[in-house]
Order: sequence, then structure tokens, then C-alpha cells
Amino acid sequence: MSKISTAAEGTLPNVASIDRPGAAELVGRAKALIPVLREREADAIRNRQVPIETIQAFRESGFFRILQPARYGGFEMSPAVYCEIAKTLAEGCMGSAWVYGVIAVHNWQLALFDPQAAEDVWANDNSVLISSSYMPTGKAAKVDGGYRLSGRWAFSSGSEHCQWVILGGNMVAEDGDGVPEPYNFLVPRSDYQILDTWHVMGLCPTGSNDIVVEDAFVPAHRVIRERDMFNLSCPGHVQNTGALYRIPFAQLFNRTVSTTSLGSLRRALDVFVEATRQKRATYTGARLAADTTIQEAVADVTLTLTDLELRLASDLAELESRARSGDWPIERRAQLGHHTTSMVSRCVEAIDKLMLFSGGKAIYLGNVVQRAFLDIHCARAHVANNPYPYARNLGGMTFGFENDCLDL
Repeated sequence: MSKISTAAEGTLPNVASIDRPGAAELVGRAKALIPVLREREADAIRNRQVPIETIQAFRESGFFRILQPARYGGFEMSPAVYCEIAKTLAEGCMGSAWVYGVIAVHNWQLALFDPQAAEDVWANDNSVLISSSYMPTGKAAKVDGGYRLSGRWAFSSGSEHCQWVILGGNMVAEDGDGVPEPYNFLVPRSDYQILDTWHVMGLCPTGSNDIVVEDAFVPAHRVIRERDMFNLSCPGHVQNTGALYRIPFAQLFNRTVSTTSLGSLRRALDVFVEATRQKRATYTGARLAADTTIQEAVADVTLTLTDLELRLASDLAELESRARSGDWPIERRAQLGHHTTSMVSRCVEAIDKLMLFSGGKAIYLGNVVQRAFLDIHCARAHVANNPYPYARNLGGMTFGFENDCLDL
């Protein structure tokens, strides 16, 4: 294990040095938390929040620092490490893994803002966490030095554990075409309320409650144009020059909300196989494991997991390579975008098979396959996991039409 002195990297000298674990050690820490997350899962579902003890364990393990800039105590590690942690934690509790993934990616996005934004958040405490709701429902009016922001946003995962939030809103850019386009606004906890609205069928521990802002001032340095993230022309690139921060925003964020389904599906498959191994049909007494239809379903789900995990690893390696080279052809971005947005739909098909063959016992609360069924279906409801717009865009480009998607 090596040491990183964040002061030596150019941040404030009062920020303590931290240990920088290697990738294998971080993954090992995630694996060690799997049984802990399973023990806490029922309470997390009932309370509709990830326990504070789990958030603290993630902090102590260094998970939130994986994508965070080194100058603020982060590790600036590969997105592959970040995704592997999310996938592993989801084998314990998908809701807890979802909160990890969403919060941790904001530590990466903050590096894209004007550098003053990171100073606002981390100058005194580089462990401060950020939530989000990117849906562009906010109303912003330009004023001297920034904007006045108001609105209500849904689906802010892990917001109870965060001190800042990134919120979406449409505005007409001064150099734009007159059509409103999406911007992100970084707002401190003192300027928003959290409304307890998260009563849902799956991903219950994520605590994805509503955020309300009433006429808050947001300085210009805490606002970023989504088009700049698409074009890789962000204010933060001047300070954060590493290849990690030269990945298009959606290429990384969309994998945040798709990767955890793989871990949940893996857990469900293992539980299904173990439970079915000695199970017998109620009326005939025949071993269900001998049923060729069930055998085929297990083989199909296993193949789906293998395919998706290989695709994820390949795509993440390509993102890193392209970030180093700066080569981002729009056609390939469309293909990579479609890869990740179709991932959860394939997990839905796979978990449906396991649920179908789990029998009547699976309808009882607490059944692991049922939990994965509900969580993965809820993940599919996320806009970034809707494959149809991405498929239509990619198909259209194949026939010579222009790209019409900024979320690539």
C-alpha cells in the first residue's frame, strides 16, 4: 500500500495524507462486505435508506475516492475498479451498491466543473459526498454572478447521506441556437430540502427522495453545461488533466446505473441453483434439477452474465484507451452507449427466467430471487437504462442520419 499526500498534489495543507490501496485490495474489501450487506439488507429495505454504518464502511474502505481527483484525496483509479466494486457490492445488497455507484461518480463529475466548485465542496473536508437528480425540471434565471434556481426533482439516490446535490435544468445558452438545453447546478445542503417520497417496490434502500429548491443563488462556477461534458470541453479540464476526466459524462454515468444489475443477477443465480439442487416437485416428487427446461434456463442466464461481464470489461478498457488518445468518433460513442443502456434489459430477461422457475415460495417477502427481480426491474425504469432511444439513434446513424443524442 502506498501513501498519497494530498497536500503535495496541490490542495490545502491541512488535508491529511491517506492510504492508497491497490485495485485488488479494494475489490477484496468489497467482497468482505458482501455478508455484512446481506445482514443489513432487510433493515435497509424496511427503512428505505442505506444504513449510516454502511456508508461509513464505504468511506473507510476508500470506495468513494476511487474516481475522485488526487489533489482532493482521491485515488484517480480506473473506471474498471469503480465498476467492479459496484458489481461486487450488489452481490450483497443491490440498493446499497446503487447508492455507492451514484454517489462515487459525482466525485468524478465534480472534477469537470470550474475548479472553484471543488474548493467549495472539499476545501475543508475531502470526504464530503454529493447526490444528484439530473432530470431537467429546474427553473433558472441568470443574475449577476450566477443564477437563481428553483424546482423539484425526484430520484435523488443516497441524498440523506450527502451534503451537496447536482440538479438539472434547461436554459437557453448565450451561444446556442435558441433552444433550451440541459445544465447541471451544484447546490449545498443549506439551500435545499429533502422530501420523504421513496415508497417503491424495488431498490428500496436507495432512499431516492425528492429535492426541493426555492429561489437559491448558484454562482456561475457551480454550473456546468451538459454540452460541454459531451464535447469534452469542461472548465475543470484545465486543472484535472488526467485521462480519467477525458471520458464523456454519459459513457461513465450510464454504467453507474447498469452495472449493479450484474451483481444482483449473479447473486440470484447462485441462490437459485443452490435452492433448486435438492428441491422436489410438490406433486410428483421429481427432482427439479433434473428438469431440462430449468437446466436450459440456468445455462441461458449464466451465458447472459458471461456475455455482459465480458462486454463491460471490454468497453471500460476501450473508454480508458480512447480517453488517453482523445479519439472519440461519434459512431463508436453511439455503439458504446447502446451497449450499456441495453445491459439491464438483458438482466431483466434473465431474472424473469429465474423468477418463473422459483415456484410459489418466491412470492414471499425476503426471497432473494424476488428481491433481485424487483430491484433489476426498477433499475430498468431509469432513463439511462432505456435502450430504445439509443438503439434508434444508432440504427439511424447506420443509415446515414445525424446523431441526435447528447447522452453518449
